[in-house]
Amino acid sequence: MENTVKDPQKLPGWGIDANPENDPTYPMRERLNVSQDPDSKHRPASLQPVDIEVLKTIERPNVSAVFGEAAPPTGLSGMIRRFAFKYSESHYGHWLPLLLADRVNVVEGVLEDLTHGKVPNIFAEKGYAVEWKHNRTAFVTKMATIALVTTGAVLLLTRDGKGKRKNKKYEY
Repeated sequence: MENTVKDPQKLPGWGIDANPENDPTYPMRERLNVSQDPDSKHRPASLQPVDIEVLKTIERPNVSAVFGEAAPPTGLSGMIRRFAFKYSESHYGHWLPLLLADRVNVVEGVLEDLTHGKVPNIFAEKGYAVEWKHNRTAFVTKMATIALVTTGAVLLLTRDGKGKRKNKKYEY
């Protein structure tokens, strides 16, 4: 495949929003009394206050003007997240630990529920009741796959190196 440079003026749809009369937001700008350049690329005068730990990418010198954090990173998942943010967003070292941290956070949440005396209703939280009601075939297939994989993993882990099941009885 050749890498050719195309003239942007000849691309279909190029410059379609160049005419302010053809801009769908143009009437709204006039009604709201917004200047011609609403995206001035300037930071707002007042920034959202940073009163909790906010993890930020290494590509930016400071946090974004507005950010969302329900809770600061805590526990093992927080440590994994802090580790992930030491890498660039274009690096697997950033995204894979974040995926792992999400899974660890789920386990931490279940353990926290158990320590507070609440038994989590995983069946309802995973949406299995709704899937059973509206998509029964997929639900049965999913549960059968989970059962087969779990059985296979248990059988594989309980075998010795010769392919035979480990004998739990010891003779003296």
